[in-house]
Amino acid sequence: MRGIFLLVFVGINLNLSAQVIPTGFPIWEEVIRRNQILNEDSASISSFLLRPGLIITKDYGFGQEISTPVESLELGLLPLVTTARVTSKRPYGWGDYGMIPNPGLQTYFSGGIQAKYKFINFTFRPELVIAQNKGFETDLENMRLNDIRSRFFLWNFGDFPERYGESWVMYPWWGQSKLTFQYGSFEIGGSTQNIWWGPGQWNALTFSNNAQGFPHLTLNTTKPAKTFLGNFETQLIVGRLENSGVPPSQVSDLNDRFFRPFTGDWRYLNAITLSWNPKWIKGFYFGFSRTFQQYNTNRGREFSDWFPIFDPFQKERFFSDGNSVEFDANGRDQTVTIFGRLVLPQTKSEVYFEYGRRDHAFNWKDFVLNPEHARAFLFGYKQLFELPNGNQLIQIRSEITHQQESVNRYIRNNGIEGGLSWHTHTRARGFVNYGQPLGVGIGTGSNVQTVEVSLVEGVNKMGLLFERLANNQDFYYKALFQFTERRPWIDYSLGFLYDKQFNNLLLSSKLQLIHARNYQWQLHPSSTPEFPRGQNLTSVMAQVSAIYFWKKK
Repeated sequence: MRGIFLLVFVGINLNLSAQVIPTGFPIWEEVIRRNQILNEDSASISSFLLRPGLIITKDYGFGQEISTPVESLELGLLPLVTTARVTSKRPYGWGDYGMIPNPGLQTYFSGGIQAKYKFINFTFRPELVIAQNKGFETDLENMRLNDIRSRFFLWNFGDFPERYGESWVMYPWWGQSKLTFQYGSFEIGGSTQNIWWGPGQWNALTFSNNAQGFPHLTLNTTKPAKTFLGNFETQLIVGRLENSGVPPSQVSDLNDRFFRPFTGDWRYLNAITLSWNPKWIKGFYFGFSRTFQQYNTNRGREFSDWFPIFDPFQKERFFSDGNSVEFDANGRDQTVTIFGRLVLPQTKSEVYFEYGRRDHAFNWKDFVLNPEHARAFLFGYKQLFELPNGNQLIQIRSEITHQQESVNRYIRNNGIEGGLSWHTHTRARGFVNYGQPLGVGIGTGSNVQTVEVSLVEGVNKMGLLFERLANNQDFYYKALFQFTERRPWIDYSLGFLYDKQFNNLLLSSKLQLIHARNYQWQLHPSSTPEFPRGQNLTSVMAQVSAIYFWKKK
């Protein structure tokens, strides 16, 4: 249940000697990851494959040792965070703790308190999103009937509304809060925190900070667990996901004709991840994750219904008399990913990848011969160059995320142009929470390439961001637009980045100019079959985040 929170802190001015920051925290996650590359001794601190929370210690200049009336009690205020975003004409942006992808003005607020007493960890960090939620232009009502059906095909097997209602929206939430009990490198408890699995810097195939966090029970490591084989990190969760309850199109007549409404039930989620840093390969991390979701009314009460992550990987294991009707009737949606990251402090660089499938392979032969079925992938790198003055760095980082279906759709779907996309499913619908993807936030069936070049000095940064986003490619080919005048909708954008520290206050800003070629696959009034011409649109996205630390060393 979403409630409204009012935070009042009176007379509390204590700081923890170490503070846990949320997944995808502005500026600081990038700083910690960059420092890992620069310092060979820190290469084993975190794999960045599992991010339920990163720790800021006194070494980063914030926080100090404290004494309290109660022995072993640590108490502190967490950094205040506010983000303001203005987007003109059309939606753009992702990875923002549930801020909605709609034009207009919106703001995000978060702050709270953290306490630790012996083995008990408590964090209360609620969030509030307020968004103007303006409508925007599409061309859906002017498309052919079969084109509209292709659009709703993906909408009916997902939960990705164009607009979240018809006016301003306000989303209060428990946010990055948790209550856990810790023993050594492990903790167990309940949380509404965002989690991030995989090495991506801008995207992740399963969990990221794109959607609002969801309530879950967790058993996870808080730091790498050391063994004779190397360091291990893991997390096992059981959670609850919600539908948006909002129809997908802004055109109500089309929703009435083509939209298949939600069941109204919530979705049960079970997921696990494990990463390994071999003892004999310093700076190399490798791991996998597996997720299952299904509507809770379809779930049984056996052990395998509570923890399907331990079921076999091969679909043939579930067949009875040559079919899997009973298994499919449960409506389970599975994803499996593998990922790796290599940190090279000697060359001040890192490379990483993540590869995932959203459907069981029939058997291991099917997996080996047809690995591209139902797959998505990302890979990226970061390179740092020291300048002669020794204080400044040139940072180059890049990432490619690809969700578009592979060409084997022509064979596996009986000649039909495409099946489902990443984060969609016939029974469980979208791998989402309140209408936003849990992992990749760039749009259904979309691909993106991002490159950043920046000048870095400590926390401060100035840079340029170059981005190419191919929108909803699965819909484009399902609608057979390649045989018409309509051309792919591609966004080309240039961003200006500026991060600056002012004592306890950190500012992170981005101004992004987005030029959409063939926006919403629209045709220019002068377009003809002989000389096709798309309608272009140029828009702006401006965003600034302010982070205030209560006390500096």
